[in-house]
Amino acid sequence: MPGFRYEAIEQASGKQRRGVIEADNARQARQQLREQGMLVAGLDEIVSEQAGGSFLQRQRGGVSLAQLALLTRQLSTLLDAGLTIEQALQVLIEQADQPREREVVAALRSEILAGVPLSKALGNFPRVFPELYRTLVAAGEESGKLPAVMRRLADYIESSQALRGKVMLAMLYPAIITCVSILVVGGLLTYVVPQVVNVFQNTHQQLPWLTRALLATSAAVKVGALPVLLLMGLAGFGFARALRAEPFRLRVDSFLLRLPLAGRLIRSINTARLASTLAILVGSGVPLLSALQHVSGVVINRAQRLAVTEASKQVREGVSLSRALAGGKVFPPVLIHLIASGEASGKLEHMLERAAQQQSQELESRVSTLTGLMEPLLILAMGGVVLLIVMAILMPVFEMNQLIK
Repeated sequence: MPGFRYEAIEQASGKQRRGVIEADNARQARQQLREQGMLVAGLDEIVSEQAGGSFLQRQRGGVSLAQLALLTRQLSTLLDAGLTIEQALQVLIEQADQPREREVVAALRSEILAGVPLSKALGNFPRVFPELYRTLVAAGEESGKLPAVMRRLADYIESSQALRGKVMLAMLYPAIITCVSILVVGGLLTYVVPQVVNVFQNTHQQLPWLTRALLATSAAVKVGALPVLLLMGLAGFGFARALRAEPFRLRVDSFLLRLPLAGRLIRSINTARLASTLAILVGSGVPLLSALQHVSGVVINRAQRLAVTEASKQVREGVSLSRALAGGKVFPPVLIHLIASGEASGKLEHMLERAAQQQSQELESRVSTLTGLMEPLLILAMGGVVLLIVMAILMPVFEMNQLIK
């Protein structure tokens, strides 16, 4: 049964209403709305993203990661309570606060009522439900453990969102300090310094070297700021275009991994995502070879992604996973050792979860340490620049006082 997005006006109160209704066709949908005492102002059928209809045009971003996590958690809870998928989706339609979420769930329920499996119905909305999500749901349907799989999926999405939030929040304060520092120093060099120092230039005495250097810097900023910004913008645009080429992107990502500080952070982020995702796939009954094929998509760094792809080929030939991943030398030794222990003990899923937790904790610790060092360093740097500006302004004053005496 298809779903329809409607805009209507209540005849009794005159209030405008928006929502989703299920009906066999648009005529029946209008009839149902009239029976509810509403005047229909607009009615559109909800179609899948793959169909390329109005839903795709209007809902380009799908639902947010937080909404997806909540939706998955609610669905797992309802399935655990014994509700069928169709009944659970109906409850989610009634509870949904956001129109986008309500429309997606209504479209899924329509597919379920038509006899389509949930994993296949999710495939109609690839922007909302990524391939990894659909793979896990399909594994849950095949094994008969869909509620447990949905619960693990919700845990995974929530943990990923929490880690991303911690990293972004930790980097927010240094970014704000940096932007404010640039604006303050730029304002001083562009407007304040020339006006103040111009008073001393009228005395026709030679200015101190620090003041002359500051004036030269101020003139360079005023004259060259716009061209430099334009060049930086063009360079950034060209670099972004060049990154679309896989060979160049691979070289850049390999270089990033070799950096002393940023390389370790990138390595930890991708290792945590790889280990946690692989643990869910293996724990849900997905074969290791199939899991390795699906898990490569969550690894952002191209060098590490290539190592996973090569490891998948070696595992297909009979090589152990730990040995195959060790050959690329782009993953930390702790991951390799824990995977080897899991393979030897038959507890690969447990060891992968431990590796993911260890890498997440290490990442949080490194980010906290880095931001803890950056904050005082940025404040000291800004204070040093302001001190130089103040000294450059005050030095002519001191010299004039010496001449007067």
